[in-house]
Amino acid sequence: MLSYWVQPKDFPALGWIPMVVSPIDSRYKTEMNALFEEGAKLASWLEVEVALANAHAKLKNIPSQAAEEISQAAQKVELARVEEIEAEIHHDLMAMVRALSEKCEKYGGFVHFGATSYDIEDTATALTLKRAIGIIRKRLLATRALLKRHAIERKNLVCIARTHGQHAVPTTYGMKFALWFSEMGRHMERLDQAEQMISVGKMSGAAGTMATFRGKGSKIQSLVMQELGIKAAQVTNQVVQRDRHAQALFTLALIAATLEKIAKEIRNLQRTEIMEISEPFGSKQVGSSTMPQKRNPHKSERVCSLARLVRANVAVALENIPLEHERDLSNSANERFIFTQGFIVTDYMLLEMNKILEGLQFYPENIARNLELTGGAVMAERIMIALTEKGMGRQQAHELMRNCAMESFSSKKKMLDVLSSNKDVLKFIKKGELALLFDPKSYIGESIKIVEQAVGKD
Repeated sequence: MLSYWVQPKDFPALGWIPMVVSPIDSRYKTEMNALFEEGAKLASWLEVEVALANAHAKLKNIPSQAAEEISQAAQKVELARVEEIEAEIHHDLMAMVRALSEKCEKYGGFVHFGATSYDIEDTATALTLKRAIGIIRKRLLATRALLKRHAIERKNLVCIARTHGQHAVPTTYGMKFALWFSEMGRHMERLDQAEQMISVGKMSGAAGTMATFRGKGSKIQSLVMQELGIKAAQVTNQVVQRDRHAQALFTLALIAATLEKIAKEIRNLQRTEIMEISEPFGSKQVGSSTMPQKRNPHKSERVCSLARLVRANVAVALENIPLEHERDLSNSANERFIFTQGFIVTDYMLLEMNKILEGLQFYPENIARNLELTGGAVMAERIMIALTEKGMGRQQAHELMRNCAMESFSSKKKMLDVLSSNKDVLKFIKKGELALLFDPKSYIGESIKIVEQAVGKD
């Protein structure tokens, strides 16, 4: 990858600074970047070329000394030389082939023997994406561990559930985290499926017929993939079919969507008027350039923003599936973006979410306050069930509680006070018994059991 340096004319004190165009090379850079840098791509190409030479040697298509020389020469190829050749011939893969051949003293003519460009490129891409999925899996395991910890620690922390943005019935924070933990578990399964689907290479020539390998194509392909630790595609044309790559990117999009779900919930629960939980906020952190009091959930907002980018890549990946005839080049340019961007950004999002979860702050007093915000109206369902159990028809009980809730809202009276003066209610439930039904902590159903079953007992 070429490096560029600029010196701002109006700000000479800045001196010469590197020009970075994409934020994934700076702001959102992770260890994932190393897999997609130009040097790493070249190394993967060379890895496949060496495996191809070794396969030919095993089948006695080329001398064993040729494979040894090609393997040694691959260690000496320099990225700068490949880029120099590419600038002349305008073909990146062939530039690598020529650079590798140059490093061979005697057997350079056997480099890339019988192969076409995408035998090398697609097989190398499989290696890269398999390794990238390994990093994502590592991050996901860390995310699940944090979600499990919160689920167990908060399984008794009662809070108000919200549906349609309105207070519904009591639930627990353990339920929230158990839900996310379970969803991330499904993503682990999807990652395994995506890895299996993408860990496939080819060595089948220009149209997938293996004609250049003179009857030994299947054996060569099998030997190459065996050495590289991936599977051989059953049938290809000039490329490995792009439904495989689309599935990998769709899996990333699903992970990103769940991360956004979590981040969005944290953002909403951090609203000033709610403030039940918040992402960590450093002692020297600045929330706004003009409003010193602000504690903006910028990490969660960043996760939500980047999720849109990851999802958008799926549409491009789907467009790459219907290539013309045995292939065209319309997938090539955009894949330089969507693979790199998709994996790096997802990796960054997971790292960011793990930081949020690690330092997540809870405000029990606000959680308790919000439980009582409706004056007990959120217990209407429980009273309705109790009335039904006492002999009132379910629909009659529902209408009665609906009217009582309307009265509580308009009169600003507590729900218990409204019900305590309602003759229809008192026919079935005594005042003393009625008061006991307004404890939200005793109306969380089987939530503790659900959490323990979902995440496993501590």
